[in-house]
Amino acid sequence: MTFDDEITQIVRAEHGRVVAQLIRRLGDIDLAEDAVAEALITALEKWPVDGIPPNPGAWLTTTAGNKAIDRIRREGKRDAKHQEALMIEDDTPHEPTGPVEDDRLRLIFTCCHPALAPENRIALTLRLLGGLTVGEIAAAFLVPETTMGQRITRSKQKIKAANIPYRVPAEEDLVERLGGVLSVLYLIFNEGYLSSGPAMRVDLAEEAIRLTRQLTTLIENPEVDGLLALMLLTEARRPARVSDGVLVTLEKQDRAQWDSALIDEGHTLVRRCLTANRPGPFQIQAAINAVHTDALDASMTDWSQIVKLYDQLVILTPSPIVELNRAVAVAELDGPEVALAIVDRLELTGYHPFHVTRAELLRRLDRTDEARAAYDAALGLAENEAEQAHLTGRRDSLTR
Repeated sequence: MTFDDEITQIVRAEHGRVVAQLIRRLGDIDLAEDAVAEALITALEKWPVDGIPPNPGAWLTTTAGNKAIDRIRREGKRDAKHQEALMIEDDTPHEPTGPVEDDRLRLIFTCCHPALAPENRIALTLRLLGGLTVGEIAAAFLVPETTMGQRITRSKQKIKAANIPYRVPAEEDLVERLGGVLSVLYLIFNEGYLSSGPAMRVDLAEEAIRLTRQLTTLIENPEVDGLLALMLLTEARRPARVSDGVLVTLEKQDRAQWDSALIDEGHTLVRRCLTANRPGPFQIQAAINAVHTDALDASMTDWSQIVKLYDQLVILTPSPIVELNRAVAVAELDGPEVALAIVDRLELTGYHPFHVTRAELLRRLDRTDEARAAYDAALGLAENEAEQAHLTGRRDSLTR
């Protein structure tokens, strides 16, 4: 039997013994073992599909030779490839990250540079890192979008002109920049919580909570705990906040849907803040939310305690928005007429919750036409679809 006949028989055979014969026979040819093995594997893959070539022995010998040449070429290039890899490898030590290990939190600290005005550094950070649009930031600061755009542009120009370095914050920078960082995280959370419908930004709220948790491990400060508590107690109400695309106000929410685990964690943090006895704005807002979430039913809410907490907040951070929120609590304690007198003194005509509050107070006073006009004013400013649906329903339910 010729060598080609033997190979043909071997390829057609199914037993490992015959395959071994072929390997031994090829071993007699003066070629590298690996090349022979590769040629055999190629034959076993191709021949059943393409058919056995007319001269199998020559085919195997040629293929094995080609495989051997390819291997020699690869080996010849290996050292050069290794040298190239060594040349592009950068063994320069990594830039130290400082005390803040989380990348995004570190960037927020870095951007909250003290050389910028507080409102400008917050706005710039929200734009660059918070994922908020100029319009969303402007709404948070109660200024026109064009004004906010100019602020952000001027901040960038100041950084460039003054060569302000965006260096990684050191240990001593953390306390100095903490206030700005907390404000940024709070506004990011609010944007995520207050959104609804197709554009719901739950991811923003979750990310703000995650970063604030990170912050509690870096800095022992009751305001950090207060902010985390405020976020948790607010987020706990999300499941009951919207029903069938319509906003459900706090007093009408199904409290069984609230997240009890988040409420328990938030209350624990509020108690820890009370023990520290260093009140701050976020701690007081968290305490207000703790009073709300402690009530099993809206009728059981301790409004006197809430008014007292707002009195403290007015002293710490006097603003028309705090006064507006306080007026809502005063209405429950002293009646809508007293509350409306407070609200009508405030200059918040571009703020839609101002008109919502007026509408509800006027409704309770049976001043229907004025209430309808206030609802219309609120609808003209509200951008949240769920809130628009709620306000439309409230306005349309007014009796003439």
